[in-house]
Formats: sequence, structure tokens, C-alpha cells
Amino acid sequence: MTVTPLSWPELEALATAPTDTTHGPTNAQSCIRLFGHTESDVQVTLYRDNHAWCPYCQKIWLWLEEKEIPYRIEKVTMFCYGEKERWYKRIVPSGMLPAVELNGRLITESDDILIALEQVFDPLSFGMKDRKVIPLRQLERLLFRAWCSWLCYPTQSVQEEQRNREQFVRVVAKVEETLAATPGPYFLEEFGTADVIFTPYVERMNASLYYYKGYSLREENPRFSDWFDAMESRLTYRGTQSDFHTHVHDLPPQMGGCYENGEPQAKINQTRVDQGPWSELPDITYPEPETSRTEAIHRVAKHRSNIIEVNPAENEPFDTALRCALTYMVTGESCIPPTGSDASLRYLRDRISVPRDMSIYAAKRLREALEETAALVGDSQGPPIPVRHRRDQDPTNFAKP
Repeated sequence: MTVTPLSWPELEALATAPTDTTHGPTNAQSCIRLFGHTESDVQVTLYRDNHAWCPYCQKIWLWLEEKEIPYRIEKVTMFCYGEKERWYKRIVPSGMLPAVELNGRLITESDDILIALEQVFDPLSFGMKDRKVIPLRQLERLLFRAWCSWLCYPTQSVQEEQRNREQFVRVVAKVEETLAATPGPYFLEEFGTADVIFTPYVERMNASLYYYKGYSLREENPRFSDWFDAMESRLTYRGTQSDFHTHVHDLPPQMGGCYENGEPQAKINQTRVDQGPWSELPDITYPEPETSRTEAIHRVAKHRSNIIEVNPAENEPFDTALRCALTYMVTGESCIPPTGSDASLRYLRDRISVPRDMSIYAAKRLREALEETAALVGDSQGPPIPVRHRRDQDPTNFAKP
């Protein structure tokens, strides 16, 4: 059965706005976080990326959320996504992110920021300079280097590719041993600084190696799997977590390139990430919130003017096609979009950014609806995703909270 697409007012009536972004769960759209305090209690301003993707920003963001330190958020465009704001270059001439203003003092470099925050607000469990944490920081850097060696450099032979893989797997084995030595799922006796330090790049390893190398970090390593499960039990982490699609297409310009190995499993995984089914990806395991679809409607409806404007298709047919996809998402009934709108729907499918635009489950549902609706009229794809930059994802188009 096919139906007529719902109107924007009808869709907006079904939308679920985020809960209190000032005091409630971690949310990428927040501009100030108070955790029950007042604005007069704020001592910290976090300058982080508008795109909500920067790994070093995620580290500070997660720490502040876990400690429930009142702070303001000033969002800055990473150069990969658009021009850096002049006002920020006046504050930080290098343009480096993140930066924190702490009681009037400006600090850059994520490790230095954490150390400074610990001095004022106390550590998160064991601190950066604790004898238990220092070797874990070194292990994280070892893992990072092994990942980069495998992912970010082209290999000249099958043997070289295999050596890089084996090097990474050996370091992962050390991490597995470290995790196995603790009574719970975290890197030490309880969640703390060490887990925050590992989080950003382990999350990106999980996505990128699955896509480019056919290797599933989470599925092939039981201790890492337990760690991911434990992290995803925390609302703080869920609010900062990105998805496979966002990571694998944002990493190449940031890292200088990501090189696939051409193996059959990698090809299968690439199809899953790019074309679905997204519900089967090994990226999250916690139950889907009941509001995932209505959250997606809220975010699309809020920014529909810019979404329609930046799409390469003509505005009016795409507006109708977009409403068809959203109608399918909430009713389950097919809604045939205008002829030729398949490429425009897939353009949007490929440019949903998590968590900047919405949470992971909301993004999964929206991607699914866009793809199912596009398939009703054709198999045309949108313009390819750039690999040298992501100016097609300029977040200033969607900066309104």
C-alpha cells in the first residue's frame, strides 16, 4: 500500500525534541551544561569542534560530562569541514582544538587540559599522572601507532599488509591482557581517566578497520567487546559516540588517507556501512530508544530549509521526497517519491553526521528510511563523498541547537 506523504506540520507533531540539554543527558547540541548548578558556578569554557567529531575534543567533553563540571561550549569549525572562524584564530592563533578556558586561563593540548582540570576539580578516579595510569597512556599511544601503520599508509605487497595487520593484532593482545587483569570491564578497578583516554581512537579503530580492512575489533576481541558494552551503558558516552558511517568517511581527510586491503570481507563490510542494513553493524549493542524515529524527525524538521538548500536536487521535488521518507519511517507505509529523487535521497543518506545531527539509532532509522524510499524509484547515487576534505558537511549550515 502506498500513502500520501505527511505534511511538515503533521511530521512536526510527531517529533520528539531532546530532553533538557542544559541539565539532562549528554547531547551534542548543548551550548551550556550545568548539571543542576547555576551559570554563576561555571568556571570552564570548552572550545570544541562544531562537527562533534574531533577525537581530542571528545576526550575532554567526556571527562567534563562524567565529572558533571558546569561548563560552556563554544563551537568551532574544523578546517576539514569549512573555514576556521576568525574570532577563534584571535584566541588560539594555531586554530588548534580543543581548547579550554579555565578561570580565565587558556589551555590547549588535550592531555594538558586534563591535567589542569584535575588540579582544580580532582581526578576522575585515578589521575593522568598516577602510576597506574601512565603505563596505560603509553599503551594507548602504542595501539594508536599500530593502527595508523596499518590503516593510513599504502602497502607495496601482500606481505607488508600482513605484517602491519600482525603488528596491530599483537598490540591488541596486550590490551586484551590488560583488560583481563582487572575485576571489571574497564582498564582499572573502576571507570576513570584511562577509559576516557582510550575512548576516542578505539571508537575510530573499531569503525575504520571494519570498513577498510575487514577486521572487527569489537567482535574478535572479547575483552574489548566487554569494554565497549560497559562504555555504552554510560549515557555520557552515548551522547558523544559517533557511528561507523561518519567515522569511515571523516577519517581519510583527517588522517591523510585510509587504505583498504581489498579483501572480500572488507568489501562486504563497506557495502553494509554505505548501503545497509545498518541495524546489523557491530557498532552498538544497547537497546534502541523508543524515541529514535521521532528524534530523527525533530532534527530533520528543525533544519529542513538548509537540508533542502544544500542538496543538489531541485528544492520542491526533494522536499516531497524527504517527506515521503519520513512518512515511511514513522508509519511503515511505502510513500513513492517523485521520479528522479533517488540520488537526492541518497545524498542525504550519506551525509547524516553522528552525533552532530542526531544519535546513532536515530541516524540508523533515517538512513534506512531514505534508502528504502529511494529504492522505490531507482538506484542512482548522489555525488561521491570527498576524501580530501568534508566541505560537503559544513556544520555551520546546521549549527542551530
